[in-house]
Amino acid sequence: MIKGDCDSKFLPVKEIFSNALESGFETGAAIAIEHKGKLVVNLWGGHQDANRTKEWEEDTLVNVFSVTKGVTAICAARLIDEGKLDPNQLVSYYWPEYNCNGKGKTKVSDFLCHRAGMFGFKGGIPSGSFQDWDMFVSHLESQSPYREPGSSQGYHALTYGWLVGEIIKRIDGRSVGQYFKDEIAQPLGIDFYIGLPRENFSRCADMIMMEQDSIKLPGGFLKYIPDFFLSKRIKNFKEALMCGDFEAAFEFRDEDSENFQNSEDWRIAEIPSANGHGTAKSLAKLYGILSNDCSRNGIAIMSKDTLERAITPHSSGPDSVLFGAGIKFGLGFELAQGISSLGNISPILNDKMFGHAGIGGAVAFGDPEQNFGYGFICNQQHKPREMYKTNNQLTKALYSII
Repeated sequence: MIKGDCDSKFLPVKEIFSNALESGFETGAAIAIEHKGKLVVNLWGGHQDANRTKEWEEDTLVNVFSVTKGVTAICAARLIDEGKLDPNQLVSYYWPEYNCNGKGKTKVSDFLCHRAGMFGFKGGIPSGSFQDWDMFVSHLESQSPYREPGSSQGYHALTYGWLVGEIIKRIDGRSVGQYFKDEIAQPLGIDFYIGLPRENFSRCADMIMMEQDSIKLPGGFLKYIPDFFLSKRIKNFKEALMCGDFEAAFEFRDEDSENFQNSEDWRIAEIPSANGHGTAKSLAKLYGILSNDCSRNGIAIMSKDTLERAITPHSSGPDSVLFGAGIKFGLGFELAQGISSLGNISPILNDKMFGHAGIGGAVAFGDPEQNFGYGFICNQQHKPREMYKTNNQLTKALYSII
């Protein structure tokens, strides 16, 4: 059931990966790990579809959801490195029309660190094609924020893509997907796309999403417990649960069918927060390059100093969308242990790990101290408490080896 190669040193990783597929917990998946520039793990197995009729191949692509945010952050960091983007500058410097309805003091870093107070669409996600970039941008441009910009952290699950993406477009002229393709993917051979070309549909696995009605928020009983009985962490959790920010950030449209993430419209659109498609090998390579001097074969993505700035914590919660957790963000990257302290609803990350997780269970990260590049992708979305079960077992095994 498992194909590919694995250095003998990393056989415990292979065993966990194999068990996840052979037990039926994962439908299809792939894992790749680069260590010091060498591909030491490249495994894949299972199936691309719910009926288990089409085998997963080495070059199978899948939607990795918010793992895309990390790739978008890399594009932003490259512009910072080139002196074209200043994260401390006001958004209105690059995007004048954004300066309305209480958003004038928003800084670029507020977009990147989920502190813009724009984690949802007021009045609902706009109706229509996901390919209509200007429609989504215009809606966000004109609305007022949910919170005063810069005053608090609230995970911008979908809106991050259009907000950061429009800044990149205003500076460079290209969309995020085109910028990444031209500047990083093609020069370095990275098989990852923000906006999937139709010619790659044939090698794209279907996402098997859990039913929306099965998503139940934990801890509802907390609203009946007075705050003075609660620790600071649980109090933050309660406040986040009661404020409704999670629902605003993770809203669904009534017009979208179940598993709309497999539709042509979603795949072709450029949503730099949520619809990147790629292979585990490509993600391991991308983060492997960043974790080994940020360059390969004479091609540099950015300077080491810029990367260090981008992966330094700039915000650490409490996050009003992600249940009041102290999740740390660099300039667009998820850092350290995320929200795993609240249960198995986030990937386990060590202190120097930077990257991002996706709500489908995929995770990609780099570690410049250990010189790792890591990519895990899958197509079976699990309920929140098991969402990162396979990944957490894999990363725990990986770091026990090193």
